[in-house]
Parts: sequence; structure tokens; C-alpha cells
Amino acid sequence: MTQNSNPFSDLNNLKIQFAHVAYQMDARFDARNSGIGHYQTWDANETLQRIPEADVLVVSGYWANSLLDVANNLKFIQSIGAGYDQFSLDRLQERGIRLASARGVNSNAVSEHAMSMVLAFARHIHTGRDNQSKRFWRGMISDLSKREDELGGKTMLIVGLGTIGSRLAKLAKAFDMRVVATKRDVKVGGSAADEIHPPSAVPDLLPQADFVALTCPLTDDTADMINAETLGLMKPSAYLINVARGGCVDEPPLLETLKNGRIAGAAIDHFKAEPLPADSPFWDLENVIITPHTGGETRMYEDNVIDILLENLGRLSRGEHKLLNQVV
Repeated sequence: MTQNSNPFSDLNNLKIQFAHVAYQMDARFDARNSGIGHYQTWDANETLQRIPEADVLVVSGYWANSLLDVANNLKFIQSIGAGYDQFSLDRLQERGIRLASARGVNSNAVSEHAMSMVLAFARHIHTGRDNQSKRFWRGMISDLSKREDELGGKTMLIVGLGTIGSRLAKLAKAFDMRVVATKRDVKVGGSAADEIHPPSAVPDLLPQADFVALTCPLTDDTADMINAETLGLMKPSAYLINVARGGCVDEPPLLETLKNGRIAGAAIDHFKAEPLPADSPFWDLENVIITPHTGGETRMYEDNVIDILLENLGRLSRGEHKLLNQVV
């Protein structure tokens, strides 16, 4: 591609549209003083109305493939999230529109969120907060099985040793935990864990684990991977930590398992149906910690996405084909 035929050769001629319901993308980008024109749309209708102006779209929830019918100037999409299943890749390829994800943008936040859930269960932070709201001062506990605990020597099973899982492994090791993990390619990037196994080994690993942390993507192989059978393999004293997709867990058997005390508890950041309905029985379980899909939320989110965006715009301006987190 020659410079004259490269639409990104002069970035100052581009117009970037940020589209998100809450993230302050426009304001944070403005602080970079890039010289590139930009604006933000805050709802789906405004996104549709203004997308004909955009050369670059930075978007997550407001994307609809029908936007391509009017996005006449669009050349590059930077997803705000890690997922990209909402995009019609065939249509983007036909139009010559590039696409990159924000994979890894919240790896620190999600891994720290998971570790905070582990610590909450070990130190009874969740029940302490419940008691605080009741103005109840709990006495000391004689039953060792019900007392606060330490993490040293405990085993964490991490299902999905990607970017998030690897950082969670490092955090767990800092607390002197033993870490076993599953990874599709056991030969690459497994240094953070004590043991690396293929995903098929999960049934053999579950009986060892004091904490089972899901950090895997939702695929055909991981859908409902936590089910009646796998829950039955967990220790009665074990905890489930789900910072992956809700679809990785078969919720009815998990609910029954928790009600019956078959496992010690579960921390859940994502459910199949969101928002979680007010009448869901999960709300009432004392051995459950619920966070409203906020595992990836961080004050650094906007800036982390903008770092990826600027890197990719730089590559495009230089005529480079390979993008950071390239999808199309």
C-alpha cells in the first residue's frame, strides 16, 4: 500500500466516534492531545445518526451489523471489549473494514477481582458485611471448619490460563498457594502455575482444589462445564469463583449444590440472564458473593482501550497490516 492510497496516512484527517453508555472515552482521548478529531455518542439512536461521519468507530454494546448500511466512511473498528462475536466478520472483510479487540484490557482488574473473592471467603469478609448491616457482633468460633482461614498451602485450580488466569496465578502464588491450571496449549506460557494440564484433565483436578477459578472464554467446550457432575467432584469445603461468562456454569445444579452445602460457597460475577432477576434464589444464599458483572471494571479501562487504539492507528498510518489484537 502506497502512502497516497493509505487512508490512515494522515491521522489528523480522521474522525473517531466513541460509542458507549458509560465510559468516558471521548474525555480521556481528549487528554492525549492527539490532534485527531473525535466525538462520543451515548445511546444507540445517536450512534446510528452519527456513524456516517466516522472513519474509526470505538464501540462495544451499541454495535449492530445494520450500522454497516450507513457507515459509508468507516475504515476501522476498535472494540472496547475483548469479545467480537457481535460483529459480522464476513461483511467487514467485504467492505475492507479492519477490526481489533481489546483483549487483555482488563486483565489486571479481573484477576484482582477474582483474588478479592478468594480472600473474602477465606477471611469471612462477606459475612462480616452482612453482620454489619444487622449491627450484629459475631463471637469467636470453636468449630474449626467454620472459622476464618489462611490461604498458604491451599490449592487453586484455574480453568483457563490465559492473560487473566496467568495473573491470577501470580497473585495466588504471592499468598503461598499451590496453583494448578488448565490450558489448551500446555507448552506455551504456563510458568505462573505449579502444574499445567489440558482442559480434559478438569475432572481429575477438581477433587484437589480448595478454590476453583473460572477464567476461560465461553466456547462449545466450556459451556456448562460446571454442572451436576463436575460439582459432585469438588470438595465440600471448596469454593467456586466465576469471573468468566455465566454460560460456563449450569445454574440450577449449582443452586441446589449451594443450598445443600455440598460445596462451601460460590462467588459469581456473571450470570446467564443479566441483570439477575430480583426473585432469583441466588440473592438469598449466605454462601454466595454476587457482583454485577463488574469484574472487569476499573478506573483505568478507558485509558487501557485508548492505548490499544493509538497503537493500532499508528500501525495503520505506517501501512502495517498486523494489528494489536487483530480480528479482521
